[in-house]
Amino acid sequence: METKANGSKNTGSSMENGQPADPADWAIADVVNYFRAAGFEEQANAFEDQEIDGKSLLLMTRNDVLTGLTIKLGPALKIYEYHVKPLQTQHLRNSAL
Repeated sequence: METKANGSKNTGSSMENGQPADPADWAIADVVNYFRAAGFEEQANAFEDQEIDGKSLLLMTRNDVLTGLTIKLGPALKIYEYHVKPLQTQHLRNSAL
């Protein structure tokens, strides 16, 4: 298993839409690309500025997204409820298998 420069592991896991299937394996660029593809082009830059990789994304709380990323409240709520929270739930389900 190879360690990337950002500290994440290259597990050789399967890819989905050009990104590792497990969000925990995402690099910063994967997180940014995910939010750009989801329609949050402007807000994706905040994840890049704060160097949020997949592991960091999975640890984020609602408050982190609302106040720690310097993005407007409306998009921040949507990002957390419709993207961060479901990714966290998906990761927990997959980890429990």
